[in-house]
Order: sequence, then structure tokens, then C-alpha cells
Amino acid sequence: MKSKLTLLFAFTITCMMVMGQRSAIELTFTAVNNTMHVQLDSIKIMNRTQGGETITYWPDTTLSLEITPGDLLLYIGHATLSPFGVQEISQDIQQLKLFPNFPNPVYDQSTVSMWIPETGVLNIMVMDVQGRIILADDWQLDRGHHFFTFIPGDGNLYFLTATCNGVAQSIKILTTGHQDGQRCLLDYTGSIQGENFSKASPQANNLISQQSGILDTPLEDQSYTFQFATNIPCPETPTVEYEGQEYNTIQIFSQCWLKENLNVGEMIDVTMEQSNNGTIEKYCYNNEPDSCAKYGGLYQWNEMMQYASQQGAQGICPPGWHLPTDEEWKVLEGAVDSQYGIGNAEWDIDDHWRGYDAGTNLKTTSGWYANGNGTDLFSFSGLPGGARYDGGFFGDVGNYGIWWTSTEDYGYAWGRYLSYGNPEVDRDYSYEGYGFSVRCLRDYYAP
Repeated sequence: MKSKLTLLFAFTITCMMVMGQRSAIELTFTAVNNTMHVQLDSIKIMNRTQGGETITYWPDTTLSLEITPGDLLLYIGHATLSPFGVQEISQDIQQLKLFPNFPNPVYDQSTVSMWIPETGVLNIMVMDVQGRIILADDWQLDRGHHFFTFIPGDGNLYFLTATCNGVAQSIKILTTGHQDGQRCLLDYTGSIQGENFSKASPQANNLISQQSGILDTPLEDQSYTFQFATNIPCPETPTVEYEGQEYNTIQIFSQCWLKENLNVGEMIDVTMEQSNNGTIEKYCYNNEPDSCAKYGGLYQWNEMMQYASQQGAQGICPPGWHLPTDEEWKVLEGAVDSQYGIGNAEWDIDDHWRGYDAGTNLKTTSGWYANGNGTDLFSFSGLPGGARYDGGFFGDVGNYGIWWTSTEDYGYAWGRYLSYGNPEVDRDYSYEGYGFSVRCLRDYYAP
């Protein structure tokens, strides 16, 4: 259920000349895929406050801009990545180099690649989470980049260790858990002998163009790092302990989100209003604590903000995390939609179902009414937790998942709606007395 209110304003406009002091700043950009350096193809800088954009291309990754202090800038980085996980490395490296598998998590199969600096025997061993050896084999291989196809079994986590010429390296392989009854397999699929992977190689047709986005309001010279890894636990922060509960994290390009809805505070009855009394209060759907355990708590906007008004505030989030702004939700939507990318004008539309399949890609694969489930392609795991509505009643569990942003709009606040019946995402301003779900976003972190 959604309540709409159209506000009509009569304005008397007095024009004033505002002299904004503009200043020059220098911005420097780099990029990683998980923890490994990747080359940026281009960077687009969009001024979300004043309008206008600038594009720079590799190798120019530093530029100077004149902006008004307080301008919000959106940086959109593009990079061409290889699904084989091969990175540019120096040819004088004299030891084994094992790269992260791609994709990870694995649905049906994944590519494992490594650099071998000289001819030798390569041993690969795969173990499950209980330390049991699932498979092991040896190959006599020459110098070069080598590729293997890994097909997981019905486990959720594997550890692959490669050993060559006395050097061992390991990677962690996650799976989506869809391989019931499947046996683990590892097949050798080929090599690029003695040369770096390049766009001129036979693997070039498998290159994938990706984009990542960062929002900031710079006041001085800054350096930024785009993250291109997605659908993995956030590097260095796979879990967060907060208020007696453990939350998982999920990296979706340069954004690190809590993977579960926030569930902190003391439960109060749906008929009561949350208040500024020094205690975090929450609603649990149907006044049942088990609902909070499943869907997280429902919070009125002011309670979520802890009675602050600055967008991007920490509010009820853990230290080092904050309540996502309307603009940060737009970055998420552009990152997960297959048709409209980060910074597309589609995401600025309000009171409308926007995008192409962002909603489908954010929703969980089960639990939605009438089988209106999603693909959860990026492991955001959006649940249909419903809402607490004005007047003191619950509604729409199974039908809608609704999340607050920390951005107000004329006395209302922007929210995001996912629905069982829509593949898109609705951006709508909502009454702050409603109780919605809350997700937290990690403060900007340079890997």
C-alpha cells in the first residue's frame, strides 16, 4: 500500500545574485578488482549540483577542476576486465601468481587462472569448508598464463590451492548453492604462452566492460580508488558486529552495503510512535520478534536518523557506516540495472517505477508474493518486509520491500520500493511517520 500526496506551492520568487567562490582542485583516480590493480579506460566526472560533466581517458587519470565548495560530484569509472582474471604483471616475476576466479560466487562454473614463470609441475588441490580434500591433480606446464574451468559441487565454500616450484597460493571460491548432487570438477582449458594477456590476444573477445561509481563533495585535492569487484564480501570487512548481532557485507562495485536489513533497538507496539527518548525503538511486523529476525526492524525516518537532519548521517548505523542518501541509492540502481547505467537520467525520475531490471536484480530469489521473486544477481538480498503505516498498522509483507534514504524533500523523505509485480525500482517521497526497512552503507574507503 502506498499513500501519495501532491503538494501545490505558490512561490513568490525574488531573484538574487549569489557570488559563489570557485576553487581549483586536483583529482587523481586509480582502480582495483578486489585487491588487484586494474587499468581504467575512462573516467566521467558529473557535477550533480551545478550540472555539466567532464570525461578523461587513459592514461590521463589526474585532472584539475574548478568547482564551488559543496558541489556533489559523481565519478564514473570504466574499465575493461577479463573474465579469466588475468592481470598485467611484470614478466620478470619468478614465482607462481594465482588470480581470483571469475565469476565469484559461482553459479555453474568459474574460470581459474594463474601465471607460471618457468616450466614445472603444477599441483592444484581443492578443499571444502571442513578441510576435506575434494580433488587434487598435477599438470606439467610451461611458462605462461594458464586457465582452468572449475565446476563446484553442492557446497557453498571451497578453498583452491595451487603449488608450483615450491610456491603455494590459495583463493576462496564461493558458490550460489544451486549445485545439488553435482560433483566437483577441474578441467585444464589452455594457456597464453610466455606473453602478457593483452587486448590483442585470442582471449580479447571475452573482455567485459564494467563501470563503477563514487560520490563525494571534495573540498581539497583528493585521490580516489574505484572498486570493480562485485558480489563478494567487502574486502577487509566481510562481517560487522553491532549491538550483539553479526551482519554480513556485500560489495557492489565501489559501494559496500550491509547484506541484511538493520535490526537494532527495543520493539514497541505498532500503535505507538517512536520518540527521541535516548533508546532506539523499532517495529517488528505483526508485533512479532521473529519478524524482526527475518526482515529486520521497521523505523520511522526521524528515529532512523536519531533526530538529525543531515543526509548521510550515521543515525542508527554502526560506527564507520551511514544511512545512504538518495544519490547513493541512484548509484546502486545504476550499478545493478542491465540497461541504465550509473549517472543515467532515468534514476532522477521521481514517483515512478524506474530502470529496466534493477528491482529484479536486487530482490531475493524467494519469499515474494505470487512468485514475484528476483534473481538477487548482486546478492543485495532485498526482502519483502512490508511497512508500518500512519495510524498504527502493518501492511504489505510479501508484497513490498521499502527502504528509507537519509534525504528529505519538502518535509517528506525519499524511499525506495521493490515490488513483487515490478522488475523496476520506485523512487518516491514518503511520510516520515511510516516505518520502513533500513540498510547501512560503509563510509568511503580506499582499498
